[in-house]
Amino acid sequence: MTKLAQWLCGLALLGSAWAALALSPPGLRLPAPYRQALLPLPVYLLVAFGCYALATVGYRLATFNDCEEAAAELREHISAAREDLRRRGLRF
Repeated sequence: MTKLAQWLCGLALLGSAWAALALSPPGLRLPAPYRQALLPLPVYLLVAFGCYALATVGYRLATFNDCEEAAAELREHISAAREDLRRRGLRF
């Protein structure tokens, strides 16, 4: 199961539970404070997910390892490509 499928299954499960409680079936009566907290719950979850995503990207960016060997190899490829283009008549 892919990560997208896992997220979609979790979202469907939470969405269906929220809809079942928000539509208040005949046999279930929620007290007013619970109902007031339940209705904006999807917005709260969306904000929490956005904060989680931002924190994850920030953490991964902060702990990203530099690869000096690959950078040197890339610079070498770039200089070789520039030299080849100069031989073919292209000016930089």
